[in-house]
Amino acid sequence: MTLKKRLSFCLLLLCQILLAQNDSITKLKEVVVSDTNLKKYSGTQSVQTLNDSIINKNEALLTDLLNYNSTIYFKEYGRGMLSTVSFRGTSASQTAVIWNGININSQMNGSTDFNTISGSDYNSVTVKAGGGSVIYGSGAIGGTVHLNNDLGFYDRFENTLRLNYGSFNTIGVNYKTNISNKKWSAQIGFSKNSSTNDYKYLDRYTWRGEQRWNQNGEYDVFTMSANLGYKFDAKNSLKLYSQTSNTDRNTSLITETDTKSKYINGFNRNLLEYDGDFGKLKTNFKTAYIFENYQYYEDNTKDYFSYGKTESLTTKLDLAGILSKSIQINAIVDYNRTKGYGTSFGDHIREIFSTSLLLKQDISAVWRNEFGIRKEFTDNYKSPLLFSLGSFYQFSKLYQLKLNLSRNFRIPTYNDLYWDQGGNPDLKPESSYQAEIGNIFTFKNITLSQTFYYIKIKDLLQWVPGQNGIWSPQNTAKVDSYGAETLLNWKSHFGKNYFSANATYAYTASKDGETKNQLFFVPYNKVTGSVSYSRNKITAYYQFLHNGFVYTRADNNPDEIINDYSVSNFGIDYDFKILQTFKLGFQILNIFNKNYESYEDRPMPGRNFNMYLTLKF
Repeated sequence: MTLKKRLSFCLLLLCQILLAQNDSITKLKEVVVSDTNLKKYSGTQSVQTLNDSIINKNEALLTDLLNYNSTIYFKEYGRGMLSTVSFRGTSASQTAVIWNGININSQMNGSTDFNTISGSDYNSVTVKAGGGSVIYGSGAIGGTVHLNNDLGFYDRFENTLRLNYGSFNTIGVNYKTNISNKKWSAQIGFSKNSSTNDYKYLDRYTWRGEQRWNQNGEYDVFTMSANLGYKFDAKNSLKLYSQTSNTDRNTSLITETDTKSKYINGFNRNLLEYDGDFGKLKTNFKTAYIFENYQYYEDNTKDYFSYGKTESLTTKLDLAGILSKSIQINAIVDYNRTKGYGTSFGDHIREIFSTSLLLKQDISAVWRNEFGIRKEFTDNYKSPLLFSLGSFYQFSKLYQLKLNLSRNFRIPTYNDLYWDQGGNPDLKPESSYQAEIGNIFTFKNITLSQTFYYIKIKDLLQWVPGQNGIWSPQNTAKVDSYGAETLLNWKSHFGKNYFSANATYAYTASKDGETKNQLFFVPYNKVTGSVSYSRNKITAYYQFLHNGFVYTRADNNPDEIINDYSVSNFGIDYDFKILQTFKLGFQILNIFNKNYESYEDRPMPGRNFNMYLTLKF
């Protein structure tokens, strides 16, 4: 890993030197998006984009950004530890994370740890609620989270440096540079976030009456990225996205007598993309290599560890055509080959071939229909025929209606199929049907979006005890999830005074098909809110998060719950207007010193502080 970092860093510097010498000037600010299908085929679903201004108001790791600004529920095993999600009442492996149009959920466990990702490494983070398996494949049942690196082809040389220092010796560094002209575009950056993470547990003491604190909670997350684009002419371009990361993280102790363990994981992602415009036919070709690995030390004082690795090669050909003035069509062919090997699941290769057909019909300026189908072929499981059907109609400037119906799925992971002992090679993919209706109201500076949905999941994969007490995954359960999501946005200004407010609310009922019990670690209610005020050089903002109680057992035992909690943050910064930006800020997190946890016996910190300095030049 060290060698990879050094080599990558040398390449980044080389790219920066070469591109800085180009003096071409253009007044047209052209931006090439990294995931065109997200924009083209999401008009009938709820899409929320978090840009730089929102990203910079939150702590570095992606968990904090999405926890305070979306309807997604997060379960954290302590601050900075493993972080998994529940979107619309589904499991962590039923939410797909998309990096520049490529599904990057772990091939080993099917999910993504959001505390290994820094939101500031991306131009924007987009949350799309609802099914997306027709475009993005496995896991896109509850929704998708999109990490976007968009390249701009206009004359610029911009640098951004952000430094953070906070409680528990928390240190953050994020640097990004953008260098471009009408032919070339490059984004180069790195981020580092670390903490000793030794916060006190509120109202928790040892049997001797001594204050307890978070032991063995250190973490260090380091990421480097380089994105390069070249336009041959107005109709042909080539882009390369590259990212490498390493997370070295201990595991917080539940009791003081626990053995100290640690978990090291990393990834390397490389994506080469070609875009061609041949009139009525447009071509997009992507090929990606993704490597991920982990090492688990049951006792971090010893050298012994278990490990797992996967290497995935993905190629995707997307042909877009115009059938008429109102109808666009995309035909997609996708091939994926994954080799996985490790101490717990042996050495296996999985090959998946898929075909998709997407169609968009713009009947008029106010009425759009979308349709898609997908079929996968592999020897490892039998894939259902997936589909998506949606419609959008704008009745007036005040009201828009969205309808969507889809079938989605999640394939068994390497752990599910091959884990030693207990893996089950005869598993079927999870399959779901989903229907939703969205209402969007717009009045002056206010936008209110409300979506009602229903999801029916069958063949849910669950690990259950089998012969000789060995746990094994089985397609055992059915789940019915239904609920409502509300998004509210408001912006206004009075003279030099600028105001903005954002709020989300999610009601989620996710029931076991047989027992009718609420699934554990799915809250009925989640609320977020933020208010921002700025005038001249000063900006102040307030954030609020409320999570309802969750059951921790499948039988919904009222004595086995995690209580509801509310947390508030406050921040203020001042821009000295030196260089392009010279901003000094201060944040108070968990203002009211609330004692809370999102996972049992994993307390979160009380009131703590963060200072930051942002330079743009």
